[in-house]
Amino acid sequence: SMWRLFPEDRPLSGTISADINKLTKLEVLDLGDNLFEGPIPSQLGDLEYLQVISFYNNQLSGPIPTELANLSQLTELNLTTNMLNGHIPTELGNLENLQILFLSDNQLTGEIPLSLGNLSQLVELDLGGNQLTGGIPSQLGNLSSLQRLHIWGNQLTGPIPSELGNLNALRELGLGGNQLTGTIPSTIWDLTNLEFLSLGWNNLEGNIP
Repeated sequence: SMWRLFPEDRPLSGTISADINKLTKLEVLDLGDNLFEGPIPSQLGDLEYLQVISFYNNQLSGPIPTELANLSQLTELNLTTNMLNGHIPTELGNLENLQILFLSDNQLTGEIPLSLGNLSQLVELDLGGNQLTGGIPSQLGNLSSLQRLHIWGNQLTGPIPSELGNLNALRELGLGGNQLTGTIPSTIWDLTNLEFLSLGWNNLEGNIP
């Protein structure tokens, strides 16, 4: 991306210093595709002007700091392909300007917070490739701007909420590789903008009309 600070052929390594909060005017922080390890510093929550955090494809571990929920300007949080664990913080539902939330390919556990249904600007949500349990919250049906919803490859149980049929802008729905049960709600066939639908490798039953 144009924001990239480093040459492609020499990945950075080490940890992300807590002193990063001295960069008080920072708006974009892209450290993607490097070899950073250790935790995401909670001090990132001090950087009130941050709009983009992109740490994809590193070796970061530990939990997602709840302090990130202080970043009221944040539009993109991309933590894909790390070794993050613990729960998805409920507090992330306070990020009212968030458009992109990518947490896929980590080791996250626990349930999907109902509060994610408050992210009214969200366009893309990818929680795939974790160890999430519990059901798919019906509150996700509130995300009227959502175009991509991926929760593939977890340990989710229960039915597919009929409320997902409210997502009129949805182009991709990936729920495969879970333990979902019941029938496919008829509301799914109302998603006329859908280009990609993956429901395989579950325990669904009934007919496809």
